[in-house]
Amino acid sequence: VQLQASGGGLVQAGDSLRLSCAASGRTVSSYNMGWFRQAPGKQREFVAAISWSGGSTYYADSAKGRFTISRDNAKNTVYLQVNSLKPEDTAVYYCAAARTIAVIIQANLHKRVDYWGQGTQVTVSS
Repeated sequence: VQLQASGGGLVQAGDSLRLSCAASGRTVSSYNMGWFRQAPGKQREFVAAISWSGGSTYYADSAKGRFTISRDNAKNTVYLQVNSLKPEDTAVYYCAAARTIAVIIQANLHKRVDYWGQGTQVTVSS
């Protein structure tokens, strides 16, 4: 599976973006999907996750209320809608796929993620 993230850019505080993660090589409809981010000088952190069916979603505290994860299995694509962006949201955003959703949510299990995408840069100016 290859995961291609896109949609990042340079925006102003308060703006919105929709990040996309398109999968190729095989369907990811049976995988749980997630978004992570890594800011300069910091460790990669969990942002949001969605179950394979789309029926359950999970968010980091920093993302609750402003970020929305969704998926379209027919398009083999996962999205992250990010609203009311803040300068502290500046980071490289990565998507990932895992057979077990705990692997995405729990930091101590991240090394078990099945597939990682390349990142897309989000830069928020104040």
